[in-house]
Amino acid sequence: MTQKNEVDTATPPDYDVFIVGGGPAGATTAALLAESGHRVMVADKDRHPRFHIGESLLPHNLPLLDRLGVRDQIEQGSMTKHGIEFVSAYHGKTVTYDFARALDRRFPYSFQVRRSSFDHVLLKNAVAKGADIIEGCRITSVTFPGAGHPVITGINEAGTEQSWTAKFIVDASGRDTLLAGQLGLKERNPKNSSAAMFGHFTNARRLSGKDEGNISVVWFDNGWFWFIPLADGTTSIGAVCPASFFKDRGTDITNFFMTTIASCPEIASRLKDAQLVGPVTATGNYSYSARQASGDKFIMVGDAFSFIDPVFSTGVYLAMTMGFRGAEAVAACLSKPEKSAKILRRYDAGARNALGAFTWFIYRIREPAMRNLFMSPRNYFRVEEAVLSLLAGDMQGGWSTRWRLYIFRTIYYITKFAHLRHLVHNVKPRQTKPLAPASAEATG
Repeated sequence: MTQKNEVDTATPPDYDVFIVGGGPAGATTAALLAESGHRVMVADKDRHPRFHIGESLLPHNLPLLDRLGVRDQIEQGSMTKHGIEFVSAYHGKTVTYDFARALDRRFPYSFQVRRSSFDHVLLKNAVAKGADIIEGCRITSVTFPGAGHPVITGINEAGTEQSWTAKFIVDASGRDTLLAGQLGLKERNPKNSSAAMFGHFTNARRLSGKDEGNISVVWFDNGWFWFIPLADGTTSIGAVCPASFFKDRGTDITNFFMTTIASCPEIASRLKDAQLVGPVTATGNYSYSARQASGDKFIMVGDAFSFIDPVFSTGVYLAMTMGFRGAEAVAACLSKPEKSAKILRRYDAGARNALGAFTWFIYRIREPAMRNLFMSPRNYFRVEEAVLSLLAGDMQGGWSTRWRLYIFRTIYYITKFAHLRHLVHNVKPRQTKPLAPASAEATG
């Protein structure tokens, strides 16, 4: 009798597509492939609904939810998000960017969601469209036996090992990065070495009126905070800092988190009468990427491929976008296997381009020059509107958006050069006389 881990091209596989992970990337891919008639299995290590961080959606998430047919379900119990508030102690002010003012004004708002509910809706939608699902099963390995069907091995909650075969594998395992780790493809992102800690609070002081549901990004000396209000009265608070900040913290993570909050007057003020509910969680190795997003008979989607600093709330949007593109690529590979190499190269390039649309901004968001531009917006040539379109999730923006973003980049480099000249000018007098303290913003 032929074993599943041996090469066997004669025996039909258990599934056309096996998806590892039932988060937004995996559930989106599963729904689209099952809807088109493919036999799909989704395996998730958890049972849904389950807790997850990353509660802020982008406006361009909404047409994706429409396409999946779940927008009405997501909107129930969600907080409407009209924009982004940036708070800088270096400038002594706040600036709010409303999505309604973006160059592309079709998407003027989005939602803040409980990820436990949001992810569960997406996963149930995949099942309703015909996908099979096994929860409480951690996939431990995927084997690619030459010309045979890939073999997927997992362990269920009872500790029993199970295995399946499939024509194609979609790795949506999130930060577990199953295939990137197994194949030695995962790399730290040298441009953005950071870590995060986060918790949920009740009775936090929020913005008023229409702005109540806005996300706030608050810069402080050691990084930045997110402040995300949820519809049930809970507020998600997180601090993203250089990984070095977490070393030698000298206390448990909860006390360290509260001490860090106290070091940021804006967040401390908003949480003065608030109560922490649930545990404080920390995560390291925060920014990474795989050297490739696809290979023979597999693709990676969402965080299984790459994770970048969440300052612009891109996580769920990128996961779902890759899910749409991934489903299209997998379907094409299954129908035209002789063209798989070309199809996967195109998918790989698309995955990198999607990240690249945001990373230029993210890699520079802590720099004084970038803070100055965000805190002192100018709409010359409608550049501010173009940046707003990008922050809303418009990665494909036509030429009218792209050339304005090029202008923004040029302004950034000019601003950065001016900062460097300022620093050099202030360093030289040290040789002859004491130097008066530079401003906090100039020194970063």
